[in-house]
Amino acid sequence: MKKALAVTVVALTALSGCVTPIAPRNPPPGAAIIPQPTPLDQTARSAARDVVNREMARKLPGKNVAPFTDCIINNASASEITTLAGIALGQGSAIEPVATIIRRPETSQCIARVASV
Repeated sequence: MKKALAVTVVALTALSGCVTPIAPRNPPPGAAIIPQPTPLDQTARSAARDVVNREMARKLPGKNVAPFTDCIINNASASEITTLAGIALGQGSAIEPVATIIRRPETSQCIARVASV
């Protein structure tokens, strides 16, 4: 009986390494929850980026505006991304939404950094 119990314990111990642990459904308290972008989020961000690129190219003809666009998109709220994506579909003008985002200190600082490079 003891031998059978010992064999079972050894077998279970050996098999325990073969099991993939299941991640808990709820993260531990204090853990950062990083939302993963959905395809819709990525589509909206891409459309918003196109709108901002066009607006910045209009303001800065002949310049590589991609770094400026990154500053603007990275400092835009989800609502502003949605608004800019709507502009890509012909719903309004990009002038005011882009200007609003540029006026933020974080965006202005980012633009100043990339402009000096």
